Amino acid sequence: MTDAGAFVDTVREENQTALSRLGSSKSLYAETGGDIDTEPVLRATADAEYAAWQTFSGWAEDAADDTREAFETTATEEREHYETVRSHLGTEDYDPEELPALHEYLRGLESPVERVGGLIGRIVASKRSKEQVVGYFVGDADPQTASVFREFGADLDDQLERAQALVESVCDDESDRERALEAATGAIEAAYGEYVENMEALGANPKPVC
Repeated sequence: MTDAGAFVDTVREENQTALSRLGSSKSLYAETGGDIDTEPVLRATADAEYAAWQTFSGWAEDAADDTREAFETTATEEREHYETVRSHLGTEDYDPEELPALHEYLRGLESPVERVGGLIGRIVASKRSKEQVVGYFVGDADPQTASVFREFGADLDDQLERAQALVESVCDDESDRERALEAATGAIEAAYGEYVENMEALGANPKPVC
């Protein structure tokens, strides 16, 4: 059995640089293609929430173990997030524009151990990006919308708690722990790689945190 708290600490420590940059003010610049305005921010968020809903729904459908309930609950939360963001966009027929690299990576994971690790990597990375969205709406003098995204962050805390419980149940030995850690790191690296690619396409330096 793996100590879940220590596992999450290790994920954060081993990916500190990538996470710090994903949590910087430049991450929103990269996600919106350099157009940091309300609609592009909401569209980027809608794409991410929709992708998460579809990813975890797919995992729940073919899960044959004690991960199913956690994946179903997470998928439901992400669907609600997507619908909330869509309502802020003021449209009923928003069509997500692209699949984030993070979720392309996650959908390639098959075993329960890998999926639980990938889920933790996704949560840790998404927590950073959600903080930037909250910051945008605070700076835009829209505390009501900022509060909505704070609630998304609270849901991520709940997701992390569920994922930690799964780590303890699916990781039987050190080999499982290493596979889960590799998947968590892979998820973060996928998100970071897309951030770097987007920044470079905009002619900006992705490395400085501030």
